[in-house]
Amino acid sequence: MMAKIMVVDDETDLEVLIKQKFRKQIRQKEYEFLFAINGRDALDQLVEDPEVDIILSDINMPEMDGLTLLSELQESSPLIKSVIVSAYGDMDNIRVAMNRGAFDFITKPINFEDLTITMEKTIKQAKQIKDTLKAIKENNILKMYVDENVLNFMGGHEYESKIMANESIEGTVIFIDVCGFTKISETSKPDIVVKMLNTYFDTMVKEIMEQNGHIDKFIGDAVMAVFKGEYHLDRAIDAALAIRNQVNKLPKQEGEEMYQPKVSIGIKSGEMISGNIGSATLRRLDYTVIGDTVNTAARLQDAAKENQIIICDGCYEQVKEAFKCENMGQIEMKNKAQPVIIYNVLE
Repeated sequence: MMAKIMVVDDETDLEVLIKQKFRKQIRQKEYEFLFAINGRDALDQLVEDPEVDIILSDINMPEMDGLTLLSELQESSPLIKSVIVSAYGDMDNIRVAMNRGAFDFITKPINFEDLTITMEKTIKQAKQIKDTLKAIKENNILKMYVDENVLNFMGGHEYESKIMANESIEGTVIFIDVCGFTKISETSKPDIVVKMLNTYFDTMVKEIMEQNGHIDKFIGDAVMAVFKGEYHLDRAIDAALAIRNQVNKLPKQEGEEMYQPKVSIGIKSGEMISGNIGSATLRRLDYTVIGDTVNTAARLQDAAKENQIIICDGCYEQVKEAFKCENMGQIEMKNKAQPVIIYNVLE
């Protein structure tokens, strides 16, 4: 992923030098550089383009110096990591810079080998923080326990507003149920039941992740997953076929009776709402998707029998050239005025 770097320095010759020294990385889209002539200019540019990863800043500049810029960044853009690049390399400046949040300090004249290593280290740190915050947004367990003060500490109010943002997305929802597992769970020991179910879930999760799907939730003995991005419907069906094949290969399990796991799967593609759903009072929020697409996928799974992967006619029209399907006729569906034609994906 390309890193976005802002260079803040009133020496305009530095811009030419940076572009020369990093021309290969710029050409290969590893780095994108922005340039500002002082701290005020940098803050103005960040309003227009807030997705900057790191800042390389001089100290001595007109209108707003680098140390003042560091203080401003702590308030307005706490996710951005800063490196001071200055001829003023005395300990007092270094201490002030570090106290104001600088990640590192490089002295002029610039050793570009040292600068490259420092940039890579700083970019890595900035990316790790952003990835961690993204994980908090999408991880239901962490979201349950992370309170407002921690979120503010980690990302500021701006991130808090982003984490609570809701949006409409295009994607595919897949529901996978372990057939007949309720019966076996009533007649087997709890430890055996949990071990069996976790084995089945682990098999499913590996295939979903292989197709870049996201596990939305586990619901009893069922899994709900969401696929977004290019070819999301095709990838969801590929995952479903792989899950069916892998589960069928699993050995029979000994409980009170022998049990051979099978799955039934429902898939629906379309628009859905993505957001944090739950109770603010309980601080229990579930980052999930809702809407007719989700409901339809669940009902298609209800209609599926063992080893069936059921899609509706709209999805069939999109994938009929890529997958072999059989027409299963029509079914009545709750909240649908007309019967829905369904197809079973064979291969």
